[in-house]
Amino acid sequence: MNTFSKLLLSSSILIVPGLIDAQSLQTSKSQEVINAVEKVYNEELQEDATNYNVYFRRAHLYYGQNQYLRALSDIDNAIRYTPTDDCDLLSQEYALRANIYIMTERPEDALADITKALEYEPTSYALLYQKANLEYELGKYASAKEDFTRLNRIHNRSLESLIGLARVAVKENNLGLANEYVDEAVAFYPAESEAYLRRASVRRLMGNNNGAVDDMILAIAVDKNNSKAIAEIVNMANSDYNAVISGLSNAITQAPDVGVYYYIRAMIAQAHYRYVSAIADYNTIIEKKLYNYHGIHARLAECYYSICDCTSALDQINIALGSSRKGAYYLTSSKIYLALGNTELAKLYAERALLESDNQAALTQSALCSLADGDYALASNQFGELIINNPESPVNYIIRAWIMEDKLKQQSDAIGFLSRCISLDYEDSDYNSYLGFALNLMGQNDQARVWIDGILESRPADIDGRIHYIAAALYSQTGDVDKAFDCMQKALERGYANLYDWKHYDVANLSVAPLRNDPRFDELLNNYDYLFTPTR
Repeated sequence: MNTFSKLLLSSSILIVPGLIDAQSLQTSKSQEVINAVEKVYNEELQEDATNYNVYFRRAHLYYGQNQYLRALSDIDNAIRYTPTDDCDLLSQEYALRANIYIMTERPEDALADITKALEYEPTSYALLYQKANLEYELGKYASAKEDFTRLNRIHNRSLESLIGLARVAVKENNLGLANEYVDEAVAFYPAESEAYLRRASVRRLMGNNNGAVDDMILAIAVDKNNSKAIAEIVNMANSDYNAVISGLSNAITQAPDVGVYYYIRAMIAQAHYRYVSAIADYNTIIEKKLYNYHGIHARLAECYYSICDCTSALDQINIALGSSRKGAYYLTSSKIYLALGNTELAKLYAERALLESDNQAALTQSALCSLADGDYALASNQFGELIINNPESPVNYIIRAWIMEDKLKQQSDAIGFLSRCISLDYEDSDYNSYLGFALNLMGQNDQARVWIDGILESRPADIDGRIHYIAAALYSQTGDVDKAFDCMQKALERGYANLYDWKHYDVANLSVAPLRNDPRFDELLNNYDYLFTPTR
């Protein structure tokens, strides 16, 4: 389902006043209260099986708990028994069923119900807005245009109508008109960050990524605490890293003392393995005293660790821990000590991380410490726990299978876990499945090569080199050394600067370890030394 459709639900739910919002109820009260309310509804329906109000309210309760089939059954009954002259309630009922259809990916049915709801409440802004958007998503651009225009008549120059008309204009290939609409929207709402974000969405639709980034930055300038704007610019970096970094750099040039721009640029650079750039921005924030936040030192520690500067990494994480005993900080400390070969301290900090934040990352680190310490049975059990907690993560199956076969000599059990890994529900072209590595451990190198060859032949948008790093690792494990070095160079060309991964990571068959004794390995790293060397 289109994400935008789901976002639309927030506006339509507003037309059901006085009802129990199950989602907020779950956060403010216990599940027992929800169960008690449901029990009351059940008892009322036992007394009167045609009580449409109760069906409606219970349908809304189920909807809020994501129980869409049960909600659909109840709302069908509510519509069946509601008197035909109760226009207000029927409008709400059809609107709720439309939302259920959206969540169950039945947009045509949703459009029919929203249209019906509008017959009962023809002046509803929220319903008309949802109808126009559904029409747009279904490719009914003429109808969408008509309804966005009607929306504009209900609320002159509303942000929703102007942006909607702009989106339709893009689909009609009338880019000039689209620009007029979005510029008009921003002109009428210059202090609203949402106006810039919506113009950004239209500009992305037009292929104007640089303009979209500028709008996202303007949204942040209007509201520096706007998490939605920050999330959108971070997300856009996943598809157009250069446009995002260029836009943030321009913003920094114009406003060199605004710390949030440095922080976002550093955070994005770090997420895409450009640790040297991230280090420079984090240090600028500290040196210029733009922020006084322990998390910046923790991020610096992560970056230094990734480029194998463990001394600087320890200095920074100790500063962070001096201000806050966060589980994530203990986790970083454990990684650093494990890289230094100090398994005792690595285990100690991993245990502290687990105490502070019982999560997958901390348990994974604890398992890696057990593995480094030679406690293979414990490591195997810990990876087993990780599989139970997150059964869709292929890496845990691969590592546990490798421990069983290579360390514990439990070959049949290892094959079982590899088979489960291969059966996970991933697309063939998804490198996150690690399918080739499971096949490699099973001795099926030809199939492993077919898998990685297919991914590379599809020309993935490998903006940071991670995909080619994975390819280099797999080819090195299958003995295709020349291909591995070709992928290594391409990974480095694209900026994959995790020096720890290149030089030291060696778990299961997930690394480039077979390349490290070849003189070409150090030669390539030396050629790209600038990726790992911060400026002083």
